[in-house]
Amino acid sequence: MMKICVRCLYNTTIPKITFNSEGLCNYCQQYDAMDLQYPTNELGKKSIDDYVAKMKEDGKGKKYDVVIGISGGCDSSYMLHLAKKVYGLRVLAAHFDNTFNSKIAVENIHNMVTKLNIDLYTHVVDNNEYQQVMRSFFKASVPEIDAPTDLGFATMLYIACSKYGVKHIWEGHSFRTEGITPPGWVYMDAKYITSIYKMFGNGKPLKTLPLLYLHKWIYWMVVKGIKKYRPLYYLPYNKEETKKFLANEYGWQWYGGHHMENRTAYFANNYFLPKKFGIDLRMCEFSGLVRSGQMSKDQALKEISVPKPIDKSIEDEIRTRCSFTEEEWEQIWKMPQKHYTDYPTYKRTFERWRWLFFILYKKGYVNRSFYDKFCVMKEEKLNTKHEK
Repeated sequence: MMKICVRCLYNTTIPKITFNSEGLCNYCQQYDAMDLQYPTNELGKKSIDDYVAKMKEDGKGKKYDVVIGISGGCDSSYMLHLAKKVYGLRVLAAHFDNTFNSKIAVENIHNMVTKLNIDLYTHVVDNNEYQQVMRSFFKASVPEIDAPTDLGFATMLYIACSKYGVKHIWEGHSFRTEGITPPGWVYMDAKYITSIYKMFGNGKPLKTLPLLYLHKWIYWMVVKGIKKYRPLYYLPYNKEETKKFLANEYGWQWYGGHHMENRTAYFANNYFLPKKFGIDLRMCEFSGLVRSGQMSKDQALKEISVPKPIDKSIEDEIRTRCSFTEEEWEQIWKMPQKHYTDYPTYKRTFERWRWLFFILYKKGYVNRSFYDKFCVMKEEKLNTKHEK
């Protein structure tokens, strides 16, 4: 029998879910612990103020204090405003272009950096190379077809920091609005991406896709001293109010849904994950909004019952650019589901080096969610066949 959390939307289809005697799921309990750890009151304000002072000290004699990734989305756009206008930081905006940006994303990025007078660093991947990488993920039959973009984006931030001598990265993530993604739904690391590409790619070396290889990552953190910080953890951040503010202040445009500013993310989240794997990432987002009081549970249940919008032209574009015939494309959907544990990854290494990543987490080099999911949570083959 299906059991649902008394507070959020999570139910027994969610990997590694447990419930206490009151029917509250372990993810809500994790949220409550993080809510205490990252307060949004005066203590939270002091945390940001102290960190900003440290950033400005580290930035002396350099052109920039902080690197912030910009996708054209709500959270990253607000990060630019917050850093420049509220905290007076010298910002370098950085963008990873996987060649699948939407028109709205391009316009949002242009408006934000122009009106804030912020420099923009852009890394554009070779389109043919990226299409071959994406094609290999389809052939591997795993959920993470957009992982090369996510990891490429993260790596590009370190590259920008290293290039300009910046020691700080601001990330626009908030567990209160984005929720907590269950382990086993999606996974990514550089070894995972390269192993899939070697098995299913065209044999050509990857030259333009930046990947966070473990030795490079350790070097950037330990030697270069590059840290990550999530200021939204310490702020009473309301997503809907932020959208209205950005639209009024900067002419920013809403693109219809979480991560829908990019066409590969749109396809992955709206179509591929729900259709092939039964994974609806709105479960995470809506549960986060319910926990933080920004959406009622009834409203969340009503909205999630409506299928995500599908743009057939995006599916056709991705199929064509990844060089699949219509017959091959049909086979992609029929292939047995695979899991990241079916391929070589860094996961066991992260677990063995848990002690190191705990130190890096406590010193602010990696975030808590990485430590919890990649280092503490043991590797386990999960059933990815969820109820639809």
